[in-house]
Amino acid sequence: MKVLITGGLGFVGTQLSIRLLGRGHQVTVVDHSPEPHAHTPQDVTYVSADTTVKGAWQEHVSHQDAAINLAGASIFTRWNDKTKQLIHDSRVLTTRNVVEAMPTQRGTTLCSTSAVGYYGFRGDEELSEEDTPGADFLAKVCIDWENEARKAIDKGVRVAITRFGIVLGRTGGALGQMIPAFKKFVGGPLGTGNQWFSWVHMEDLLNAFMFVFEKDDISGPVNFCSPNPVRNRDLAKALGRILWRPSFVRTPAFMLRLVLGEFGSVLLEGQRVVPAQLVKHGFTFRHPEIMGALQDILGKDR
Repeated sequence: MKVLITGGLGFVGTQLSIRLLGRGHQVTVVDHSPEPHAHTPQDVTYVSADTTVKGAWQEHVSHQDAAINLAGASIFTRWNDKTKQLIHDSRVLTTRNVVEAMPTQRGTTLCSTSAVGYYGFRGDEELSEEDTPGADFLAKVCIDWENEARKAIDKGVRVAITRFGIVLGRTGGALGQMIPAFKKFVGGPLGTGNQWFSWVHMEDLLNAFMFVFEKDDISGPVNFCSPNPVRNRDLAKALGRILWRPSFVRTPAFMLRLVLGEFGSVLLEGQRVVPAQLVKHGFTFRHPEIMGALQDILGKDR
């Protein structure tokens, strides 16, 4: 199978390229860097392009059996009007351009990323793919993002909207930002620590992608997260145990909001999301519990 990945040089895209190549697929990666990174697999076809702008890169989309849309500017920064516009446009415009370039009535598949932020802030409510969206900034971004992806259905494309939880892996992501604080003995919960943290081990994320590819009856939104979300304080406790560091140094809510602005409030809220569609279709998680997942990722005994 020929697969194109937008945003394919990132944390998830690099690992996904390796997994697809290992399964015998041909992989084309499109990203904004002039050259592929040192750790990019040599067997990928690399295309440098700004995917928010129409261009010659779209010709590569039309020759694929599947497209995986991962492109999007990082949300892990202080938000202002400019960064919020970038967060929105990098996702929505890229998706629009990918869909425009996909062939009509060719039996292709589009896996377009979204996020559990789609559901907004709902406290302790358990949320599945059938639940309605929130009304905050990230939820509205996800709504626009997903609506662009769904336009591919009119072209005969099978569309799976993969709503990511926080991805935990060895090479970066959320843990790459959390671990340094714990190693300096200043790690712990954010605010009260009561907010829910919907997460997924990188291995389960990659397996979920392969699962969706192989099951033609899966379409629509699919939550890519563990069946066992945890509260932020429990994540901090588990991480502290794995790293043999204390986990009681709380980051005050006012400090997060002072440093990160509106994004600080996102970190203090969270969502309690479950992968109802994956479970319904028989997907098996290798790392469903946070302690086992962190042990595997960090390579330390409990």
